[in-house]
Amino acid sequence: MTTAPEQSSAHPPGAVIDLAAEDFATTLPTHPFAIVDFWAPWCAPCRAFAPVFAAAATRHPGVLFAKVNTEEQQELAGHFNIRSIPTLMVFREGIVVFSQAGALNSSALEQALSAAGALDMKQVRRELDTEASQEAVEGTFDCSRDSSR
Repeated sequence: MTTAPEQSSAHPPGAVIDLAAEDFATTLPTHPFAIVDFWAPWCAPCRAFAPVFAAAATRHPGVLFAKVNTEEQQELAGHFNIRSIPTLMVFREGIVVFSQAGALNSSALEQALSAAGALDMKQVRRELDTEASQEAVEGTFDCSRDSSR
C-alpha cells in the first residue's frame, strides 16, 4: 500500500475531491503524492472508471485523489493539455510523473501508483534540472540557423 504524510483535515483520507482552477494550485503542493482524474460528465469511459478510482482512493489513504471536470474547468484542462478523457496524472512533490489518457483497470491503476510511489524524487529532480540546463544551452547556442544571411 502506498503511503504519504498525513493529509489536511479538509481532505479526508480515502476521499475523492473535486478540484477547480482556483484551488488546484493551493491543494496539490500540500500533498506529496496526488492523482488527478480529468473527466467529463458526458464521457461513458469516465463514468465507468469512477468506481475504480474511488476504490483505489480507499486503498491509498495517504494519496490525494482528485477529479477535475473538464467541462467546468476548461482553463485548467487546457493548462495540462488535456486532449482526451479520461486522462490521469500522477503528481509527486508537484511534478507530473505519470500521465495517460484512457480509463485504466484496477490492476493498471495499482501498477501506476506503485511505480510512482517507488520513484526516487531526488533523482527525478536532478534529471529535470539536467534537462532544463540542456534546453537552455540548446536555446542559447542554436547552431542550426545560419545567421550570416
